[in-house]
Amino acid sequence: MLHTPRLYLCNFLGTVYKNSSRETLMEVLRQNELNKVCWISTREEWWPQETNESLRNYQDALLQSDLTLCPLGVNTECYRIYEACSFGSVPVVEDVMTPGNCGNSSMYYNAPLQLLKTMGAPFIFIKNWRELSALLEKEQRMTLQQKIQRRKKLMEWYRYFKEQMRQKFISTLESSFLPKDKGG
Repeated sequence: MLHTPRLYLCNFLGTVYKNSSRETLMEVLRQNELNKVCWISTREEWWPQETNESLRNYQDALLQSDLTLCPLGVNTECYRIYEACSFGSVPVVEDVMTPGNCGNSSMYYNAPLQLLKTMGAPFIFIKNWRELSALLEKEQRMTLQQKIQRRKKLMEWYRYFKEQMRQKFISTLESSFLPKDKGG
């Protein structure tokens, strides 16, 4: 579905944790009646295993949505970001650091998602879900051709990103575990 209109402007299928930004996201979607143009399906508890039906619904939502909303969960970065890329649905990523040290370093303290930003991820980064209404209004004004170009760019970037990560992984394994040639 790279070249055809998608039925939904955005999607979010997931757990809404108490006192989280996910509650804010749901409030924004309800207040602005965005749940009419977005595929939204929530639950109050995390499920360790998806069913075949829930997996199929999730994949359909990704395939039929222009954007995938990626609010913070337990961590800043999650599988949802990469799953969205696989289906050509642009991740709208909450650009906020979760508590703890993951992602912090002396150079990038409180700078979440550095790998994705450094690699030029063509995502939409958002600091507060209250910005979503304006973002979706802009999205509705985009032409199909603009959306197709953006999907292509996302898919090309994701292929490149996966190849770069593969090469980095192999290089790290080789330098860590294979004997170094001593020239003899």
